[in-house]
Amino acid sequence: MTVMHVGNVRGADLLWLLLTCLLSAPALAHKPSDSYLTITSGGEQLAAKWDIAIKDLEFVIGLDADQNGEITWGELKIQRQEIAAHALSRLHVTADSRNCKLSVTELLVTQHSDGAYAVLMLQADCPGDVTCLNIHYNLLFDVDPTHRGLVLYRNEAVASTHVLSPSAKTLELHPGEIRWWHSFQDYVQEGVWHIWIGFDHQLFLLSLLLPAVLVLRCRQWHPAETFGSACRSVLQVVTMFTLAHSITLWLAVMEYVSLPSQLVEASIALSIVIAAVNNLYPVLPLSNWVIAFVFGLVHGFGFANVLLDLGLTKVTLALSLLGFNVGVELGQIAIVMVCLPVIYALRCTSIYRLVLFRTGSVLIAFVAGLWMYERVFNRVILGF
Repeated sequence: MTVMHVGNVRGADLLWLLLTCLLSAPALAHKPSDSYLTITSGGEQLAAKWDIAIKDLEFVIGLDADQNGEITWGELKIQRQEIAAHALSRLHVTADSRNCKLSVTELLVTQHSDGAYAVLMLQADCPGDVTCLNIHYNLLFDVDPTHRGLVLYRNEAVASTHVLSPSAKTLELHPGEIRWWHSFQDYVQEGVWHIWIGFDHQLFLLSLLLPAVLVLRCRQWHPAETFGSACRSVLQVVTMFTLAHSITLWLAVMEYVSLPSQLVEASIALSIVIAAVNNLYPVLPLSNWVIAFVFGLVHGFGFANVLLDLGLTKVTLALSLLGFNVGVELGQIAIVMVCLPVIYALRCTSIYRLVLFRTGSVLIAFVAGLWMYERVFNRVILGF
């Protein structure tokens, strides 16, 4: 493999390219906004259950009448008509080319991993036995492009999951033709998206990538001699992180292990702080791949929150889990393929040692420290 030399390209250009690749994607530190739409057919009438985050409804409608920062059941009930009107104006369903009139029969409240959700029990004036179902979804897309509508369709014979987004607002279902790979494909895309908007996971990966082009000798960092050795270091890190979060992701979605969402998010932030500080003061008696494995176990619980709240069947959950995991890895590989050649080319320069490696690690630790404070004390500083 050809070794890249800094002399072939200007360091400032490479620095700009690296910063661009890291900052160009949308970034969120917490679980992205989702709603959960469960559609059930096969009975006399088409029915659905729609879980929408109360914090999202507060943003678009305004539920907190007394402005005390807490939304009560009474405040939610008072706004029932407004909630129903807003939601139903953004969901259109047709069954066998017939427009279905939706109505809210009941308003409930439930808890998901990221807080309280309003539950709209929906009934349609369409028969439950349909051959073609079209869903057009447009909730929150005009104010939050990261929002996703997670759809679970089921009848007596099949169940499938799908992800609706600003670029894929319409879903066409043919119950007799639903195949397992439809859900798998959707969740591969969702896994890639989760990495690309998950700024906390990106920062953790970056904190492990920065020293991958260096070698630690006597607690001092030295440039790696070859691109091949840097690639092997990155391969170990990514493989161990993959293995670790796959283990805990599986344990969590199968409900063998359950941890509070706030604890998981705070632990993820802490793992980023420790990894970044260890770049500056490498005192942990552990290799980077061991650090990636240990903290990857924590990050797996964070990934699990995306799947846990949908309430999937075991078979559908396994397919979605596999697809999501594949997507996460593809998203990571894309980041590595863009960033690794750049940081390798810069590894011998003062730009890399002082600006990217040292200053970058300080900034990563600082941001992650603020995230940890936010998550432990339920405060908002950065606004992510």
